[in-house]
Amino acid sequence: MAGADDSPFPPLLNELARVRRSNLTAAIGDVDKIIDLLANAREQVAADADAHRIGMAMTTLQNPVKAQLEAITNDLKEVTKAQKAFGKALDKAMPQRDLPMETDAMADHPALINRAIAMHLLREGQFSVASTFVREEQQQREQNETAAAMAHAHAHAHAHTHTGASAAATPRRDRDGDDDMNKDDDDDDDDQGIVDSKGNRNNNSNNDTGADAEMHSLHSEDLQDKFSEMYSILAELKQRNLGPAIEWARLNNARLEAKGSNLEFELCKLQYIWLFKGHAANGLPNDERNGQMGALAYAQRHFAPFQRRHLKEIQQLVCAMLFASNLEASPYRSIFEIDSAFEDVSTSFTREFCSLLGLSAESPLYMAVTAGSIALPRLIKYTTYMKEKKTEWTTENELAFETPLPESMIYHPIFVCPVSKEQTTEQNPPMLLPCGHVICRDSLHKISKGSRYKCPYCPMEGHLRDAVKITL
Repeated sequence: MAGADDSPFPPLLNELARVRRSNLTAAIGDVDKIIDLLANAREQVAADADAHRIGMAMTTLQNPVKAQLEAITNDLKEVTKAQKAFGKALDKAMPQRDLPMETDAMADHPALINRAIAMHLLREGQFSVASTFVREEQQQREQNETAAAMAHAHAHAHAHTHTGASAAATPRRDRDGDDDMNKDDDDDDDDQGIVDSKGNRNNNSNNDTGADAEMHSLHSEDLQDKFSEMYSILAELKQRNLGPAIEWARLNNARLEAKGSNLEFELCKLQYIWLFKGHAANGLPNDERNGQMGALAYAQRHFAPFQRRHLKEIQQLVCAMLFASNLEASPYRSIFEIDSAFEDVSTSFTREFCSLLGLSAESPLYMAVTAGSIALPRLIKYTTYMKEKKTEWTTENELAFETPLPESMIYHPIFVCPVSKEQTTEQNPPMLLPCGHVICRDSLHKISKGSRYKCPYCPMEGHLRDAVKITL
């Protein structure tokens, strides 16, 4: 099997980094310089009526403009050179050849592929590109349907021409025995229906399989507004402004708690720490709204609703006030280390936001393409080897070897309860306890006393209503 040194991707990544460095920034800067030169010359000409000085100004303008044009050409050469090198590296790393499959599993599902692409663009915030893609996909589909309808009409007319010629040679007779040369044949088409591009007859011209509706829903302003809101809040988080995210979590608190999410508390907790650190962290003056006093006032206003589920953490946050002068040597040091806290909370926010929309945190298209790119070289090498040996694996719907994927791409749909040692089912699903441990529902009810229980793996106690069902 292919080893780590056989991977073709490092050279490809190097060329990709070169492409990113060789962007159009320099060329745009040179164009701006030309615009400035021309604007200055125009002002000079407009302010001076002397034809001789105007001519001198225009002559003086030639060399700088020429130099900037040459600079633009050189800038574009660098960009073009980097793009060509990346193309060659891409062809070398992923040569075009037939995939080791008898059939293309997605060939009959273009609507699903187009929907995945459009959804990916929306998730990335590329709203104008997504709108253009959806519009052009719809136009292309309408053109294909029109072409198929015209082809069917032409074939139908051709068939009627032959039928008419045959009828001319052999007159038909009606029930009375009379020749019927001029009988109207228009009714022949009444029950023909419409034949689609695959030759299937459809008496209803509107054969909507749901693809059109799905693509239209992607084009809806509501969905775009949702993702626009998400990116707006993420931009604020990047600027260390937690206010919009906390407000969103508060408005969606009921739905988030139903899913077992602690997002609102995590955001409020980070806001407390951000205020607690004061001027050293946020640059704001320490007063009643910032610093230790501001943090304490914030806790008094906002921590009360979280006491039932997060009392211990709240106690730790407040008790840290006693060690404010030497927090680094306190037992709470780790709680107040927030170097990556804003990145972590941004990830959590994205996951919860997409969850409420019924979507995964990661783009399915990105996950499929990335996993496929990792697996494909090994798959091609293995199938080539098997063909040379003239052998094949016989197990259906699985590969003969395990594909090494990153942990983020490995999913385990089976959970074995650590208490009962049995696999969970739809009737006995895994339940997440507030302490973080997971057991099956039957085990949870067996260890409970009334409406309360004690976790079998830690001292934490809780109510049955606090346990959350996990969907794998």
